Amino acid sequence: MSEESGTGGRMTDAGRHEQGMRTRREVLGDAHVDRAEARKDGFTADFQDMITRYAWGEIWSRPGLDRRTRSCVTLTAMVAGGHLDELAMHVRAALRNGLTHDEIKEVLLQTAIYCGVPAANSAFAVAQRVLTEQE
Repeated sequence: MSEESGTGGRMTDAGRHEQGMRTRREVLGDAHVDRAEARKDGFTADFQDMITRYAWGEIWSRPGLDRRTRSCVTLTAMVAGGHLDELAMHVRAALRNGLTHDEIKEVLLQTAIYCGVPAANSAFAVAQRVLTEQE
């Protein structure tokens, strides 16, 4: 991978990790990131480092889309892939990124057409649980 970063300049792996951790905490919240970091061990440490640098330090930190839009895309991807545990995490992130309950509902309605009604049905159940917990 090139040293060119989507954040607008040359970054080292350490710089990407630092930016990624900052973005990850802003999007997911300190409590979630602290739990993930506490569970990290010799088997999972490289994976955690990779997602921090690339998912959060590169992709989520790029200026081309705002975080609300990235949340909409990510919710759709989680539904399409059937990743319901990750969907719950990203519903919480979408709220942190400023999406309303109605906007999350609209994203999930959209997924019913493009990802399938059974996938959207499962997604609505997960989102409803998360939104109820957040109230």
